[in-house]
Order: sequence, then structure tokens, then C-alpha cells
Amino acid sequence: MHNARRAGFAAALAITFVMGGFILPDRATMSGPGLFRDVVTIISTRYIDSLDISAVYERAAEGLVSQLGDPYAELYSPEDMEDFTATYEGHYGGVGMMIESHQGLPVVRRVFPNTPAERRGVAEGDRVLTIDGDPVEGWPLERVANTLKGRPGSIVEVRFRRHGVPQPIMVRMTRAVVRIPAVPFSTPITDNVGYIPLLQFNETAAAEVTAALGELSASGATSVILDLRGNSGGMLDQAVRIAGLFLPLGAPVARQWERGGEDIRYVNERQPLAPDLPVVVLVDGASASAAEIVAGALQDHDRAVVVGSTSFGKGLVQTAYRVEGDYVLKLTTGKWYTPSGRSIHRERTMLAGRLVEVDDSVHFATGRDDRPTYRSVGGRLVYGGGGITPDLAVEPVRLDEAAEALVRALLPYSPEFHTLISDYATELKDQVERGFVVTQEWRDEVYSRLAEEGVGLDREIYDAGSRYVDRILADRIGRMAFGEAYAMIRDLGHDRPLLRGLEVIREGGLEQDGLLLYVSSIAQDR
Repeated sequence: MHNARRAGFAAALAITFVMGGFILPDRATMSGPGLFRDVVTIISTRYIDSLDISAVYERAAEGLVSQLGDPYAELYSPEDMEDFTATYEGHYGGVGMMIESHQGLPVVRRVFPNTPAERRGVAEGDRVLTIDGDPVEGWPLERVANTLKGRPGSIVEVRFRRHGVPQPIMVRMTRAVVRIPAVPFSTPITDNVGYIPLLQFNETAAAEVTAALGELSASGATSVILDLRGNSGGMLDQAVRIAGLFLPLGAPVARQWERGGEDIRYVNERQPLAPDLPVVVLVDGASASAAEIVAGALQDHDRAVVVGSTSFGKGLVQTAYRVEGDYVLKLTTGKWYTPSGRSIHRERTMLAGRLVEVDDSVHFATGRDDRPTYRSVGGRLVYGGGGITPDLAVEPVRLDEAAEALVRALLPYSPEFHTLISDYATELKDQVERGFVVTQEWRDEVYSRLAEEGVGLDREIYDAGSRYVDRILADRIGRMAFGEAYAMIRDLGHDRPLLRGLEVIREGGLEQDGLLLYVSSIAQDR
């Protein structure tokens, strides 16, 4: 007992001594640099696990960035930058899905065709829980994306949480070389309406849209639908160039304010490729950043009708700075505004390591209450604060009750179901002609293969909801046999926003003046 007391007393003295060495100076005069120096010195010399001094500084820098409260700030290591650059160049070794953060967890927002993720049935809305056994909650989005990437041919195991499924789903994927074009295809929808889906604003986005416009014009298109749904943004200069394809030379595209009152204005510096072409822009809740710059600029100039649901609302500007050791610091440095002066930014904050939306009300497609109002060039009302509000709010088609019941029954077996569909579509693609119809024989074969995989599915539920199987199977066969454009047009009847966009062009006429009159009528109806 005596020795124990002596040991405890000695320990207390040691603690007092160590602490006293740093508390002796007057707290009021303790400088920030001095505090940082002392903490780094103690950690590098006394911490029980040896840390190289450079590692201490790296962790300190990472900690500082994480404590800024900036949900978009990130410090990239040289290894991170290799993957980051590969992504924006449009190709990498990975699984082929686009993710965004929601309440601290990465959520799948798009699965690209003909990729490992699609083949294994990864679905939009899936939440990533672990990658190779490591929990990802609280990870920066770029870290999640970079961890999913790797050498083509290597294996990655991802655990997902799926809505309606009580247990997490484990998906094992073989990485492959993934080439993600900004414009995967373009096609005439009718004799005179062209369709351009723009997936991302990488370094070739403007060139790809330009090429698509040229091809559609040559095929006889006299109006175009630019689809920005699911487009989470990318490079600002590409957004300015794409908006400029439709706007007069010198027209303002966006305005950026930075610390110290610096005012940067972006205008169209090129002769427009399609200054009079009627345009409809499609947006949804996943359209963000650069996608909102394009939609906002065209809306403010009365240059397009925006159709769909309210966009994401990211009106901040990030700047990348190269720092010591080939690291790159990405930091929010400003806010951007549309030509009418509106900020569409929706406030979000970090809470307990999660990105939390401050106000949920502005996400509704038709929500315009308490939103700041502005005027377009033509004098109609446009709305700020919370994303781009569409001129026409149109929600996607929902599944009927029987199809929803089948989807719920299949949810625990989604990877098996989608892999089976892909394999069967591969077998059938050379046996079909355009306009093919899914047969009862095909439905029966899908059910039989599900049973062989151990999927215990009630036959009555399967038959009642077979329209869902028909749609999924037909889409996969159509894309494999005849390409994505064919599959999109085949499924057009299920795409309400796109159908409404076609109606807008018909109702507004094919001349630009007619479309502007239609836009004005929308403003009067509000």
C-alpha cells in the first residue's frame, strides 16, 4: 500500500510538472502559434506511438480543415489527386457509380451503364456503409470515391443500406476501367426535337455538348432538351462555355463574390452556336453546382423553360490551392449568383460529423413560399434561396401498387436479381429486333433462375408485378442490343418530366419568339 501511494504521488508530480511547463505563461498572452508549436512538440516527442514530425503536421492540417465547418473543404494527398484528376479526365479503374453525401453517409445517385456496379444491381438511393470492411460514416465524399477506385481486375466489397431492406446488402464487385463521358449519347426524340443528357461537367463537357448539338442540327433538330437531372456539377469554366452556346456574345452567365469584396463576373466570350434554338432544361434534386449555373443563366435570360423538380442548391465556389508536399487544399472561397443577382444556395452545416440541411421546406418541387424573388430579363418572376425552382414542376412516374410489392419482395436479393437480368439480357440481345416485346417465356425464365439462386419469391406477387420485370429486362436488352438512345426512347412513356418538356416545345412553337411567349405565359399563371 505504501509503495502504491508513493507511485501514485510520483505520477501526480509528473503530470503537474509536464502541465506546469505550459501553463506557467500568462494565458492571456499565450499566442496561437505558440500553442500549436507546444502541442506539436509534445506529440512528436512524448506520444506513446512514434510519429514522424511530418506526419504530425499532416494530421494537424487535416484536422484544421475538418474543423472549419466547411462541408466542401478537403485536403487531398498526392495519391488522392491522382484519382481526382483521373475522374475529371473521364476515366478510371472503379465500379461505375456516382455518389453524393446525405446526412453523413454517401448515397448512390447514379449507376452508369455497362459497369460493375450496374451488373451487380447497385441502385440509386443505396447508402454506402462500409468499403472492404471499413465504416465510411464521416468520411469526406472524395475519400469514399477514391477508396472505391483501384486497379482494374481487383475486388472491392461494399456494404449498402437499402430503403425497405432490414439487413445491409453486401455487394462484391470486380473493378474495371470506367470511361464516363459527359454526354453518353444524343438522339432525336421526334423529327425536330433533339435530346442531350449531360451527366457531368468534366474537362470535355463543353466540347461534347457542342458536338451533340452539331449532330442533332444536321439530323434536322430545330429545338433541344438538355437533361441535367442527376448532374452534380464539376468545372465552372465548362458551365460558362455550355451556357454560352445558347446566349448572346457578352451575356452574363454568373457572378462570383469572394472575401474582401472581390467581384468576378463570367460572361459568354464566344459566338453562340445556337442563339435562337428553343431549349428545355430538365433538373431534379440531384442537379447541383455547375448544372445550376447553366439552368439559372438560361432561366434568367428567358432562354429556356426549366422543367422537373427543385435542384440541389449549391451556390458556393471552391478553389484548389497546391500546397507543400504536393498536397492540394480545396476550400470554399466565395458565393456565386445568377445573372439576375439571385443566390440559389441552400444552407447546410456540419453537425456531429454529418452534413445537415438547415431548412427542409425548400426542397419541395412547388415550394415558393418565403423565397426571395427576382426578375428575369423579360420581367418574369424567378426564385432564389434553395435551388433552381423549375418553371414547370413535374414529378417522376411512381410504380403501381403491385409493382411496388414486387420491388419490396426483391429488395433483399437485388444484387442477384440484377446480375441475373444482365446475364439473361446478354443471351437475348442477339435474338431480338427493334420493337421487341417481353414474352411470358422470358418472364418464366427469370422466375426459374431466381428460384435456382435460392430466391424464395411468391409467384402471385411476381406475376402481379411483372410489369416491373418487363421494364427492367426490356431496358437492359434494348441497351445491349441497340444502344442507350434506343432504350431511352423506348422507355419515354415512363419519363413524365421529359414528356412534359416535349409538350412545352409543341405548345410554345418551334420558333424562339414562340417559346418566349410560352415562358411569359407561365409567369402570368403563377
